[in-house]
Amino acid sequence: MKIWVDADACPVVIKKILFRAAERMRVEMTLVANRPICVPPSPYIRFMQVPSGFDVADNEIILRLDACDLVITGDIPLAAEVLEKNGFALNPRGELYTEASIRARLNMRDFMDTLRASGIQTGGPAAMTQSDQKNFADNLDKLLTKHASHLTKE
Repeated sequence: MKIWVDADACPVVIKKILFRAAERMRVEMTLVANRPICVPPSPYIRFMQVPSGFDVADNEIILRLDACDLVITGDIPLAAEVLEKNGFALNPRGELYTEASIRARLNMRDFMDTLRASGIQTGGPAAMTQSDQKNFADNLDKLLTKHASHLTKE
């Protein structure tokens, strides 16, 4: 198992949790973004910069993703593709996407897109809370511990 991070929109506090987890579990993690991102020096943590453009980072992650890899993303279509490739997708608030939940999320996303296209203001996501951070850290730890024998270690 490797960890891939859709890093352009990943909150800094979540990246810090991921950095600690990669070191602690000795799991290879790659942050993918279209702008430079600082990462701590580590044999387990890498950064990959991709060109700017619609879904370029998402496409790079899907291209490199192996079955059972974990992707950290709040992007619903990317999470759906990860599940199609038998990977795991965890959002920055700690929700592990499943086949059932991803369908509901895709439907809601399409509905909200329709509302926005018709001029209705739908607002953005709520601010990240301490509870969200704890939920993310707890679910990340559970997932990594459960799949510890499949972690890519150096």
